[in-house]
Amino acid sequence: MSETERPLGESGVRVPALGIGTNRWTSGEPGQARLNETLAAAVDVGMGFFDTAEVYGFGRSERALGVAAGQDGRPVVLASKFAPLPARLTAAQFDSALDRTLERLGRGSLDLYYVHFPYSLRGMDTWMNAMAKAVEAKKIRAVGISNCNVAQMRKAADVLAHYGIPLAANQVQYSLLHRAPETNGVLEACSQMNVALVAYRPMAGGAVSADPGKRKGPAGLADTLQEVAAAHDVATLQVALAWLLKRNDHVIAIPGATKPDHVRQNSRALSLELSDEEFASIDRASTSAR
Repeated sequence: MSETERPLGESGVRVPALGIGTNRWTSGEPGQARLNETLAAAVDVGMGFFDTAEVYGFGRSERALGVAAGQDGRPVVLASKFAPLPARLTAAQFDSALDRTLERLGRGSLDLYYVHFPYSLRGMDTWMNAMAKAVEAKKIRAVGISNCNVAQMRKAADVLAHYGIPLAANQVQYSLLHRAPETNGVLEACSQMNVALVAYRPMAGGAVSADPGKRKGPAGLADTLQEVAAAHDVATLQVALAWLLKRNDHVIAIPGATKPDHVRQNSRALSLELSDEEFASIDRASTSAR
């Protein structure tokens, strides 16, 4: 396997270290044609891992992703999420939601399915049991959770273990400007439990950009990123992604992209080799900023 791929824990599923977040694939703009081009560009550069959710545009993101993947025709890895809404209380409701997701995506099975957030009247047990049954029915290949703390990770893993199924991933916010997974124990738990940490908003919504109009981060961090970027002839956003991937080999990042150019620019982070000194200097600047 390519070094640009990483495992989803012990699930047997491998994905590109950089994927695509599709929470903005939800409206008339960008149009479907451009989204088709965006997906094709991602597959071209080895980023054929796409993350969506039933709540993104009330299913429109899943539908747009399904159309784009169907038109391209090449193998891709698709992940989506079940929302444990207050009115959802039963495994039958879980099954129905999964079936609708599969229908919108135009697939018979899903590579990775998450519980989108841990707040539910039924707790983690109900949904992990339902996930396990879906794995046994071959509707999903790997089970994930999202926005969960360490205790919730361990609870999910314990329930799945009764079925001999590993917890594959925990998707949380993680970037140079949001390093909570390092302090709340989630990153360490992912390493100990061999669970992938799928990082959303890995570029902090563009806040680490060199563009003063977009930058929200502190000047010291921005200056350090620009210095490293100049040395490698890349953009600061690519340096931020490369730093995240070098931080821990359990990390997989899913920056959002709605244009082929965005995908091609982000992909440069896959081949960007930061020296230990460069990594440390960025780390210090980010830590000082916090």
